[in-house]
Amino acid sequence: MLITTLLQCGSLSVLDYRCSAGPADAPFVEQHRGFSVSYVRKGSFGCRVRGASFELVAGSILVGHPGDEYMCTHDHIAGDECLSFHLAPALVEAIGDRAEAWRAGCVPPLGELMVLGELAQAAAEGRSDVGLDEVGVLFAGRFVEVASGRRRGPLSARPRDRRRAVEAALWLDAHAHEPIDLEGAAREAGLSAFHFLRLFSGVLGVTPHQYLVRARLRRAARLLSDGARSITDIALDVGFGDLSNFVRTFHRAAGVSPRGFRKAARGDRSIFEARLAALPPR
Repeated sequence: MLITTLLQCGSLSVLDYRCSAGPADAPFVEQHRGFSVSYVRKGSFGCRVRGASFELVAGSILVGHPGDEYMCTHDHIAGDECLSFHLAPALVEAIGDRAEAWRAGCVPPLGELMVLGELAQAAAEGRSDVGLDEVGVLFAGRFVEVASGRRRGPLSARPRDRRRAVEAALWLDAHAHEPIDLEGAAREAGLSAFHFLRLFSGVLGVTPHQYLVRARLRRAARLLSDGARSITDIALDVGFGDLSNFVRTFHRAAGVSPRGFRKAARGDRSIFEARLAALPPR
């Protein structure tokens, strides 16, 4: 089993599991150490937990409850891959500590969970501007709703809530050059990560991480237009951890590379003319 930690921050950690076991390998009993929801990205395996047997395929969810023993089997094919979200008890309580959900053992492939699972995978691979911690919280919250059959009503934000969301956005904008994760921003707002994400997204229409990334991109575009500083220096100064992440994110947002944007800002019209020419006719 190859296990890679993709994220570890406070009450949430995200791990990538790649198992190569096959029909010839003897299964053994394991135990969940905490709360977890694991999205099966690829392959299949069987699971025996709490006296029930399940067959998991791509899109299925393996549910972990502290202390539960389980045994995985690979009777059909070899190997599987999972993206696994491990949650601290405080986060589970904020999301919804519903026994019928967290004792489910497994959940079959369901569209409302599969789309979030794939969004999480895109975030893990840097193909989305939604934060991996954010989509992990969203995924766990949606799982609880689906598995328990009890859905939350639409957010009704009071004036005080709206002011809190706006103040959080102002704080994020002022500190965009610093390393900030969901829990840190939530702590600044005086809320749990789950409720902060729900409030911020409901009031402003974007997640905190999306807003943070766009604040960084806005500053980067200004610096690319105004001066001659190196692209690497700009990327680091506005808050991106490395140059490749900045270039990839900027290109996804602007449709051109930072270098191309700088040329266009200096009067090279061919950059955006080429982009306009590539658009499909209306």
